[in-house]
Amino acid sequence: MRKLEDKTLIVASHNAGKIREIHDLIGPLGFSAKSAADLNFIEPDETGTTFEENATIKALASANASGLPALSDDSGIVVDALDGAPGVYTANWAETSDGTRDFAMAMQKVETALQEKGATTREARTARFVSVLCLAWPDGHVELFRGEVAGHLVWPPRGTSGFGYDPVFQPDGYDTTFGEMTAEEKHGWKPGDADALSHRARAFKLFAETCLDAPKGI
Repeated sequence: MRKLEDKTLIVASHNAGKIREIHDLIGPLGFSAKSAADLNFIEPDETGTTFEENATIKALASANASGLPALSDDSGIVVDALDGAPGVYTANWAETSDGTRDFAMAMQKVETALQEKGATTREARTARFVSVLCLAWPDGHVELFRGEVAGHLVWPPRGTSGFGYDPVFQPDGYDTTFGEMTAEEKHGWKPGDADALSHRARAFKLFAETCLDAPKGI
C-alpha cells in the first residue's frame, strides 16, 4: 500500500452532495482539497461495469489533469429484489431528458419496480449502499477501498437530509432513514472511532487507516 504524503488532493467529483460528504470526512485530517467541479475538469465517461472500475476512471482523470493525488468515489444502491439494480447505474436512473438528475423520480422508479416484483414486505425489500473510494496518483498508481452498509427500502421517502436515495434507505439497526439523519449521524467518523455507519464513511475509514496511518478504532 502506498501512503499519501501530500496534504493537498483533488476530490474527483462533480456531485455536490458527494463532494460535501468527502470534505466532511477529510477536513478533520488537515487536508486542503478542491473538487473536479471547482477546477472545471471534464467529467470522464464512466464506462466501467463495477464500482471499482468507475472509481478508478474518475480518480485517474483528475490526477492526470491536476498533477496531484485525486480521491474519487463511485457509489450506488444495490437492491436484492431487482437483481442488484440500479447498482453502478444508480445515477443513471435519475437522469432526465434535459441532462439533469431527479432523484425523486429515481426513487419512484425503484419503488415501481419493487411493486411490480411484489416486494412489499420489509424482508423482500433488502438493499445495501456501496461506496468504493479510489486514490490515484499522476503516475497511475491506485489504491481502492470498499465500504457497504445493509438495510431495506421504505416508502414513502422520509427526511430531507443527505442526497440521492437517502430518504428511502433505512440501515439495519436504525429506525430512521439516511434522509432523516444529520451529517454527523450518517458519516461522522473520526480517526480512532471503532465504527462508521455510512458506506462512504466505512470506505473512508479503510482509506484513512491504510494510506494516512490514522489510528484504528478499538
